[in-house]
Amino acid sequence: MDELLLRELTPAVIGVLTRRGVDFATAEDAVQEALIQAALTWPDRQPADPKGWLVTVAWRKFLDARRSEISRRDREQRVEVEPPPGPAETADDTLQLFFLCAHPSLTPASAVALTLRAVGGLTTRQIAQAYLVPEATMAQRISRAKRTVADVRFDQPGDLATVRRVLYLVFNEGYTGDVDLAAEAIRLTRQLASMTDDEETAGLLALMLLHHARRPARTRRDGSLVPLAEQDRSRWDTSLIAEGVAILQKALARDRLGEFQAQAAIAALHADAPRAEETDWVQIVGWYDELLRLTESPVVELNRAVAIGEAGGPVAGLAALATVDPGLPRHTAVSAYLHEKAGDLRTAAQLYADAARSAPNLAERHHLTLQAARISQSLRA
Repeated sequence: MDELLLRELTPAVIGVLTRRGVDFATAEDAVQEALIQAALTWPDRQPADPKGWLVTVAWRKFLDARRSEISRRDREQRVEVEPPPGPAETADDTLQLFFLCAHPSLTPASAVALTLRAVGGLTTRQIAQAYLVPEATMAQRISRAKRTVADVRFDQPGDLATVRRVLYLVFNEGYTGDVDLAAEAIRLTRQLASMTDDEETAGLLALMLLHHARRPARTRRDGSLVPLAEQDRSRWDTSLIAEGVAILQKALARDRLGEFQAQAAIAALHADAPRAEETDWVQIVGWYDELLRLTESPVVELNRAVAIGEAGGPVAGLAALATVDPGLPRHTAVSAYLHEKAGDLRTAAQLYADAARSAPNLAERHHLTLQAARISQSLRA
């Protein structure tokens, strides 16, 4: 498959869909789905009319997505009743609202979901993606949480750990998703850190700053993702990195390690490497071991497999990946990357295409599609 041909045809195909009344963003989505299909089928048999083929497939993908969206909206309207709008307060009481929504009558998971919806402004779909659950399940969870606290007086605010989880989820959605909430999450975490003098809250702030420092280098002008190893490190914000490292060192000195401090330590090691080749992957694996001990999280296991693949080679990484739930989001993308490093290009191309279908956002989907196309083209050369 000719990756250059795909790049040249993409704007034309989007133009055809927009002339048919499809909004630009939706047209982009549909065309990306068509490109994934092309990555799978064109290496064996490229159509005589590539543009016509892409238009036909993209139009079908649009119709499928539209039907799915209509069904989703109907389900959400049946299970979720929004509170009526009220007058806005002039004072900045957002952080207080975070605490109030983390009410003791709610489970931590429900408190986080409710806060993200009511205070963070995230959609049910975005929250479901963050929790790795179906959208309908999350809609029901939020509705139950609303009913639980409907007649409760908020005189028992929730705990600090729940508020930290909420702030980090808001930051992550603002960093990689559809709504830019990262700066607001950092501002609120600064307030929280100054109020509490808590080392784990300081670790969270350090983690946010270290990730946010890389933001200018994470995407190209066309919106496509730049992997960490390929980023122009001269574009990283060194002042944010220095601040994050200083905050982290002070927190770690108190010798009460928590998951956010461990994550920040990993981010600091990435930030400390002048070039990707100089990254201390052995230390990073050690921190992932600590993080896994603290959280027992399958997402941590997945990231640890990548680190092991860098520190000990792709075969070791694939062995670590074999113990991780294959249904986990991004599992397929990690498998594709490790298979490519191991030289199994045919398997890697198929896995990249599979991963693109389940990517959580358009930028990631586009990146994975191009990876599949790149490898497929090399196999044909």
